[in-house]
Amino acid sequence: MLFDTHAHLNAEQFQEDAAEAIQRAKEAGVEYIVVVGFDEVTIPKALELAEAYDCIYAAVGWHPVDAIDMKDEHLQWLEELSSHPKVVALGEMGLDYYWDKSPKDVQQEVFRKQIRLAKKVNLPIIIHNREATNDIVTILREEDAAAVGGIMHCFGGSVETARQCIEMNFLISLGGPVTFKNAKKPKEVAAEIPLEHLLIETDCPYLAPHPFRGKRNEPSYVKLVAEEIAALKGISYEEVARQTTENAKKFFRL
Repeated sequence: MLFDTHAHLNAEQFQEDAAEAIQRAKEAGVEYIVVVGFDEVTIPKALELAEAYDCIYAAVGWHPVDAIDMKDEHLQWLEELSSHPKVVALGEMGLDYYWDKSPKDVQQEVFRKQIRLAKKVNLPIIIHNREATNDIVTILREEDAAAVGGIMHCFGGSVETARQCIEMNFLISLGGPVTFKNAKKPKEVAAEIPLEHLLIETDCPYLAPHPFRGKRNEPSYVKLVAEEIAALKGISYEEVARQTTENAKKFFRL
């Protein structure tokens, strides 16, 4: 039993064969998938998939790269969608200092608004972080995000940062990069952070694990992430699959 906690089956890369990808995931042992919507186009598609498949749930949020495009009505829309029976989290939200489409202050304000909304509607949050770790941690603390908890999606930080996030009621989610030969930090996190604080994900169609690196990722490949974590911890694949699924089900209240 596997749980892909972060997938974008709503991306255009799956326009032709989402059903086939979902079937391959089931055959690989994936029992649950959370499809993440993060703008006006991907949110309705995430909900459509969640309504069509028992195994799929949705998260809805506003991506930091597009923070400059977010209006008050979008926040209102997210609040309305938060009561949908298959919406299990708000996100992905956070900060992305790699791309410069949205100024940092605008990103931070949109991030804070979404954390406040999550607390209002009592849903956990999914964090996108790119080159913004210190500001992410600061804002999570200042906004008391621990009240709802969340996921550090596709975590690429240090063991020390992971521990700081765990103290704030966050789970650490590892994806394809943990399988890359040169991925020192994710491997250290996988080895050192206790299994009860870990989740697995694909972030498909992006970040495909070895040996598919550079190709389109898909939910069935989450098995490779679980196998790598098992190898790094020196425990069985079955234990990683069971515990990370249990962690995700508890987190998403399934």
